[in-house]
Amino acid sequence: MPPSPVEALSDQIMTALAQHRIATTGQLRRMLRPDGTRQLISRALNKLRCDGFVDYTVLPGPDRSPTHAWYLTPDGARLTRDLPVLRGRPPYPITSTTAASLKTAHTLTVVRAHLAFAADARRLGHEHGPWDWTPEVSHSIGEGERVVADAVMYYTVVRGEQRRKLRAFVEVDRATMSGERLAVKLIEYARLHQYEAQPVGRRRRGAAEPGWLRWYPVFPRLLFVLTGASRPRLEGRIGDLQALAAQHPLVAALAREVPLGAAVLEDLEQHGPAQNVWTPLPGGTPRPWSDL
Repeated sequence: MPPSPVEALSDQIMTALAQHRIATTGQLRRMLRPDGTRQLISRALNKLRCDGFVDYTVLPGPDRSPTHAWYLTPDGARLTRDLPVLRGRPPYPITSTTAASLKTAHTLTVVRAHLAFAADARRLGHEHGPWDWTPEVSHSIGEGERVVADAVMYYTVVRGEQRRKLRAFVEVDRATMSGERLAVKLIEYARLHQYEAQPVGRRRRGAAEPGWLRWYPVFPRLLFVLTGASRPRLEGRIGDLQALAAQHPLVAALAREVPLGAAVLEDLEQHGPAQNVWTPLPGGTPRPWSDL
């Protein structure tokens, strides 16, 4: 859901930075006040910085003008620690400009993906706001290993009186890792789908349930969002994911039960995620993410 208009903008900014880790001034405006001015957000951010609750790292902008990427200071992180929207989430505070700079490129790209879905939701009358996108969600897949999703997305499609609740694991690939490492991520999700957590100190009674049922009524669909390379290279990486979905037994089993798709981030931003920009990993023609 979008932020409540009765909440103070400064409180919304701090909550958004606690939720999303880092965001630029422009991203915060699009996230919290899409119809507002940049100056409105800038004034609130500068006041929070004077109070010691936020800070920024400077990035080169597309026109060589500086872009500020904002994050919470330790004092700001402490203030937001007990917010209801963050309940149950481990804190990942960024405590310095150096730490922020190491995380900035990937984190801001994940925020770009969220904003594409949020803009689509506003246009279509659906429900998806800043608190419906949870970054860095970790789940055990057994043997001491974990899969960490770049984000878990909650999205409600609204058509008249009908409401369709959708969830998705979102993986953002900036072409900084090999195609093989990207494919391993798909295998990890297949392992999560099959993983059965056993209660510590208890004997097995009857059929064990998949561990993911602790958090989700149905296994979330899996969406790969690619950017950071030429179109032919990105299409090649999508082809690699499709090949794995066909050839790897665990992934093929996942593909039979869970919608899997991949799209180019720039297509989401230009056309919207609800358009035919998603390639189904099991094969087929491009379609909206909700129809995979």
